[in-house]
Amino acid sequence: MTVNKLVLLKTVTWIACLWPLAKLVIGASLNELGADPTNAITFTTGLAALRILTLSLAVTPVRRLIPALSWIGPLRKILGLFAFFYATLHLATWVALYVAFDAHAMADDILKRRFITVGLAAWLLLLPLAATSFNWAIRKMGGRRWKRLHKLAYVAAVLGVVHYWWGVKSGVLTPITITVVLGVLLAARPVLDWAQRRRAVPRPV
Repeated sequence: MTVNKLVLLKTVTWIACLWPLAKLVIGASLNELGADPTNAITFTTGLAALRILTLSLAVTPVRRLIPALSWIGPLRKILGLFAFFYATLHLATWVALYVAFDAHAMADDILKRRFITVGLAAWLLLLPLAATSFNWAIRKMGGRRWKRLHKLAYVAAVLGVVHYWWGVKSGVLTPITITVVLGVLLAARPVLDWAQRRRAVPRPV
């Protein structure tokens, strides 16, 4: 793939990832966030974080299934950092708008509301991944340890889906789509590993 095409792809990815934030900014400026703007901000940032994180996890399976698409590798870091960006906005919305920076209210919510507990755990897992997403971190840690650490993205995604389910009202099925997509990605990884090992075994002449 040419450098110009890669730059174009990255540019399109940036625009697509910034679109949820742009919609919030436009909606706020036009007073079109609905009767509960805080809820709109919370939902939009949380869903964007989970969707983008899931897309980042899809990059490697797609590259392994379709070698011709191996050039999409650089998108994984961009998507991962945007997922952390929206997860941080999601967390900041709760801290600033729901509990108004009240440490006691935060502690009470974390201890008593399980969807907040698991959501915070997901963000804490993403934090070291974002901090080590740069080339210097790979050099310092070594490729094997770096890859082992970044597998926590799968755990964070699972916790994010649980956070989503526990945060909606009983009977609401909106999280089902992202749950199925993530489930397919989790199932695909061991299948691809098995297929790769099978291809590596020398066949008798």
